[in-house]
Amino acid sequence: MKMLKFVFALLIGAFAVTAQAADPALVSKGEYLTRAADCLACHLAPGGKPFAGGLSFKLPFGTLYSPNITPDKETGIGNWSDDEFVSALQKGVGKDGKHYYPAFPYTSYTLMSREDILAIKAYLFSLEPVNQKPPQNDLSFPFNQRWGMFFWNLVFASNERFVPDSKQSAEWNRGAYLVQGPGHCGECHTPRNMFQAMSSGKSLAGGEVGNWRAYNISSDVKYGIGAWPQESLINYLSQGYAPGYGGAGGPMADAVEHSLRFLDPADVKAIVVYLKSTPAQSQGISRPTPAVVDQPGVSLGHKLFSDACAACHRPDGSGNQSPGAMLMGLKTVNDPSGTNVIATLLEGHTPLAVQANQRMPDFGRAYNDTELAAVSTFVLRRFGQSNGEISAKDVAKGRENSLH
Repeated sequence: MKMLKFVFALLIGAFAVTAQAADPALVSKGEYLTRAADCLACHLAPGGKPFAGGLSFKLPFGTLYSPNITPDKETGIGNWSDDEFVSALQKGVGKDGKHYYPAFPYTSYTLMSREDILAIKAYLFSLEPVNQKPPQNDLSFPFNQRWGMFFWNLVFASNERFVPDSKQSAEWNRGAYLVQGPGHCGECHTPRNMFQAMSSGKSLAGGEVGNWRAYNISSDVKYGIGAWPQESLINYLSQGYAPGYGGAGGPMADAVEHSLRFLDPADVKAIVVYLKSTPAQSQGISRPTPAVVDQPGVSLGHKLFSDACAACHRPDGSGNQSPGAMLMGLKTVNDPSGTNVIATLLEGHTPLAVQANQRMPDFGRAYNDTELAAVSTFVLRRFGQSNGEISAKDVAKGRENSLH
């Protein structure tokens, strides 16, 4: 009799798990949250299959590769329990007590509720399994010792859930949850300390992501997004550009492509409401006053810009065919290091979600370092006010870290 009850309980449990995974409402909610958490951007390698992992992350101490999060039981998460999945996102500790590195933004996902995390699991388990094992991480000692993350977590990981602020509106709280939790905006837009943890007291003040600079997105009027009209910021998040204010490139373009453009308009507005209320951080790259600075003579950079760039951007930087091509007023052209100018020229931006006339081709294979340095310098000095100058060595360094 006891054996029959045991078998019956197992069958009931198996049925419950299957029913949960097949629940259309739960899977739909999980799909939305998976997009809000931008999971695909990190778990999709160039030319690979969605969520199968293998994307490389170049860090100061080596290279990490994202894991397979499809429901494959051999190489993915098909054998993970609910508790193991929740622990991975809230504590950075997954199956069999395996510690993750903070390149996986569990320090932000920890704010997510168990309910939301299990909805994501339900969606991932509804996908087709992909049998693909990512490359082994290549980290130098002592960073290759995962057990050391136990102590890192004690100092830098909060393991706390989001608590709404009763003094704020429901819209503000929704925006705060999306930005701080699943959206993990601070992971890219906050500078990191020597231990690779987000710097305390400098939330959203700007950071660096590989070959790109993630700008200050605090409410600061000069360095952040405080001066952006609400509609411009909404347009930027949902479409990837705001004429005269910003154009998404690199990791931010991926975030728009895979995540932000799928969010409900009400959620995008909530994000904007929250961001424009955050403490101002007075550091980073300021937005230039839209202007064109004439440069005497025809330099190499001027010639290259006229030949390869002016058709889309126009000689005055006002943009042709698409408002996304406007250069005037962008932080990108006011950064004396030219970080994002160089990265854009080397890597381009060709998202499938936008029209052909909004895509930026890469020029890294068509022009040498000296030529790209010349046109970068021309752009900085013609459309920005930093008087920046880019050398061939700067481009060569960027080329080493570029995606191509």
